[in-house]
Amino acid sequence: MSATLTVFFAIAGAAAYLIGGYPLLLLLRRKRPVRKNFAPRTVSVILAVRNGEKWLEAKLENLSGLDYPPGLMEILVVSDGSTDSTAAIARRWAERGVILLERPAEGKSAALNAALKRARGEILLFTDVRQPLAENSLRELVACFDDPLVGVVSGELILADGDSREEAAVGLYWKYEKWIRKRLSAIDSFFGATGCIYAMRRDLAPQIPKGILNDDMFLPLGAFFKGFRLILDPAARAFDSPASLDVEFRRKVRTQAGVYQLLRYYPQLLGPGNRQWIDFVSHKLGRLLLPWLLAALLGVSFFLPGRWRAAAAAQLFVYTLAIIDRFLPGGSAVKRLSSPLRAFVTLMAAAACAVGILIIPAERFWPPSPAPKQVTEATKR
Repeated sequence: MSATLTVFFAIAGAAAYLIGGYPLLLLLRRKRPVRKNFAPRTVSVILAVRNGEKWLEAKLENLSGLDYPPGLMEILVVSDGSTDSTAAIARRWAERGVILLERPAEGKSAALNAALKRARGEILLFTDVRQPLAENSLRELVACFDDPLVGVVSGELILADGDSREEAAVGLYWKYEKWIRKRLSAIDSFFGATGCIYAMRRDLAPQIPKGILNDDMFLPLGAFFKGFRLILDPAARAFDSPASLDVEFRRKVRTQAGVYQLLRYYPQLLGPGNRQWIDFVSHKLGRLLLPWLLAALLGVSFFLPGRWRAAAAAQLFVYTLAIIDRFLPGGSAVKRLSSPLRAFVTLMAAAACAVGILIIPAERFWPPSPAPKQVTEATKR
């Protein structure tokens, strides 16, 4: 076998492992059950908002309607330099126990730090302003803390079915990601939480450095490296409308850039101090490496001998389908294949762009909030 073929198969094998091999290996790992039993605990709900007037009223209605013992839950709304009526809406809820913290626009990490200093609950519930929570969610999350090894519990984000193949393709990726998270949770821990619905023990929450992009990874990892588990409980649910591929691209650039940041604050992720280092390398670090592996695979393919050069043509065909998908009519049969390929290529491009965090200020990675879509009861189902 020629040296070029050896390199080609090595790169192809690495890419295949990251995409399909590693998820399959998760099926062979031993599960660790979680002891779950509800016992009432005090809870501080933390909601950091900037210009959230379009969603805040509905969100506060949703939180106040959660099935949880009265008097044990406080709601902290942190207005991070809002210039709309966010603060005014929160003030109207003061008589119903909502506490407003108004701050200058210093970013989400500073807003969360302010809430952490003010929170009095034994358990912290982090959520976002757009996504409503299922009525039983807080009770289900708190029940998991009956297990003394559990430090963070994430709920599950349910995306409504998309109206277009583009949105459906994004939803398909999210199902793949959630499957991996569930398997890691069953084994031990997954690396982070779902930002719009997760809870953690207050005494495990560290202060967040300025400019952190993935606070829903930074905070849980603080508990992980103290020996606690980070689990996912699908009985606790949040709901959202499907995202367009453009919106998902911007979100993935930010979250993948945030992984580079985390390596600075938690360098032990790559060493023996991480009891799941193979999972971090295969899942999180692998996502950052995959686009470069695929680019190298295409480049090497042009130098393959003889009939092996058809591998380059096959890859070019895949990328061509992904590119033309945007221009195909919605009812085209080709879109059954081209839309998932376009979603995959777009997310790989996002992972490649994330390396810009090494030279671009972190605040440039925050995308604008998407236009509001109503999350209806039909959406929740």
